[in-house]
Amino acid sequence: MTEPFHITVDGRQVPVSPGQSIGAALHAAGVRAWRSTRFGGRPRGLFCGIGVCFDCLISVNGRTPERACLAEAAPGDEVTTS
Repeated sequence: MTEPFHITVDGRQVPVSPGQSIGAALHAAGVRAWRSTRFGGRPRGLFCGIGVCFDCLISVNGRTPERACLAEAAPGDEVTTS
């Protein structure tokens, strides 16, 4: 079995269990929102959790934004939220 590890999210260390998505790791760490809507500034994080919506967008290692619920966390990941 692989050992737990950490990823960095906006400069903060977040613990991750092997095989966990970044969205699941954030949720497990108590982070419920990491971006806001363009109009109204309403908080957004995991909503559907299965890749249908785009509420959980993040950038991993400088790549284009992707859904946190679908992105499997890897050791050393640098995650940026909006």
